[in-house]
Amino acid sequence: MQMKKDSYQPDKKIVAVCGLFCPACIIFIAQRESPEKRKKIAENLHLSVEALKCDGCRAENRFTYCETCKLEPCAAEKGLDFCGECEEYPCEMLKEFQAAMPHRIELWQAQARIKEVGYEKWFEEMLEHYSCPQCNTINSAYHIACRECGATPSCSYVDLHNVEIKSHLSNSQRESSE
Repeated sequence: MQMKKDSYQPDKKIVAVCGLFCPACIIFIAQRESPEKRKKIAENLHLSVEALKCDGCRAENRFTYCETCKLEPCAAEKGLDFCGECEEYPCEMLKEFQAAMPHRIELWQAQARIKEVGYEKWFEEMLEHYSCPQCNTINSAYHIACRECGATPSCSYVDLHNVEIKSHLSNSQRESSE
């Protein structure tokens, strides 16, 4: 069953301190919807299927890469909910993190919007931002076409950042074939 935008309510557990939106993560989606997809992703990443577990940034059960993230423990140590609340924002650690992948392009906008309207309203906006305009399925930044109905672009995030995403995917495929 595909996750639709009405499947979620605002929950800080599935909102990363950096401004990433967990319900739009390929790992988060695969864990909830498709054992087959989860297995395929694990094979592509050379990880065990068990490593592809994640209940969100602030959850006990996190994806292997998320478990090593330094941003969440930093915010927790400072008593902050989001990096944008920090006196050092944006720190070098966050700048490096943001620049590394296309699904992180909007972190600065996310932090500003969370500060402006609160995480609950921002959460609702992100559900819309990552949902297919045709069928309301939540897609990730890397789903160029909707994974349910095939609509292109899959969501407004992909529409806005199509060039960067396709370039990243092309480079990743080239690197994996070498």
